[in-house]
Amino acid sequence: MSHTPTVTVRFTQAISQAAEQLGFSLPAPLKNAFAEQERVSLELQGEIWETFCQQADDPLIGIQFGQAIQVGHLDTVGMVLMSCDTVAEALDSLMDYYPIVGEGGAFEYAVASDVCEIRYQPQYTTRQSERVEAALASLLQLTRWSTGEQVHADSITFAHPALDTPARYEALMGVPVAFSAPHNALRIPASALSLPLIYANPALCQHLRTLADQLLEELGSQSLSVSVRDLLRQNPRWGKEKVAEQLAMSGRHLIRKLSEEGTSFKLLRDSLLQGMAEQALKEGLKLFDIADKLGFSDESAFAKAFKRWTGMTPAQFRAQG
Repeated sequence: MSHTPTVTVRFTQAISQAAEQLGFSLPAPLKNAFAEQERVSLELQGEIWETFCQQADDPLIGIQFGQAIQVGHLDTVGMVLMSCDTVAEALDSLMDYYPIVGEGGAFEYAVASDVCEIRYQPQYTTRQSERVEAALASLLQLTRWSTGEQVHADSITFAHPALDTPARYEALMGVPVAFSAPHNALRIPASALSLPLIYANPALCQHLRTLADQLLEELGSQSLSVSVRDLLRQNPRWGKEKVAEQLAMSGRHLIRKLSEEGTSFKLLRDSLLQGMAEQALKEGLKLFDIADKLGFSDESAFAKAFKRWTGMTPAQFRAQG
């Protein structure tokens, strides 16, 4: 049976509440469509975002919505994150449980030198820029709130062009913002990972993790794209057919199912390999070793792929720090 990507209704309810606070209401047919549901399809979520953005008529409505997100809007995941001991533990929990909030995008994070970069890769197209901005703005807001304002972010980067003036972005979020970047990411000092959370509660956290594990199981454990990404992270040299074999399906069937989730094998693999390549370059690994690890025939093939992903050569990427 095909898995349909979904979002928790609590997040969808947050959009409806935000609309009312702005002085308008989502159309009754849309509100009725999710009124009795626990999970909202990604397709319906896209319709809701489209209507919400049109009615708000503000290019940075995503930022403002993200800043208004509360823990309860993130389902059980929000409570798990808040009850963790440290920022690092909360990030690890986010990596485990983000599909409960929504299966329309994926989080990952990496630490290099003195910076921790938390990346978000969307797998939807409708109002993608506004929704990405909402995701990172909410992550920034919750990081600050959960640590008692002890985390001071270095910057936020967006892969899309600016929707309004950069000055307005920075005035709203209080951090430097860059656009048309290789990744959508929140960058915080690596030293912040050890900061304690103000609502840490190990016993409660363990109980909530058990509930979250049950919710993941009810979701069908993971969307297919998440399963593919996990396999590729462990085996970056694998191609489509090998991944499909591990998932007990044909390559053609894999491509069709990923298309139903709004993504492709190439998009997932390129995104993952780019992240792994950048991390390896930051760690100072030799190009030959990186190329071999990621399944490229030689350094030249890797360098061409890296420039296609980032617009830079590996040497230029290293030079920028």
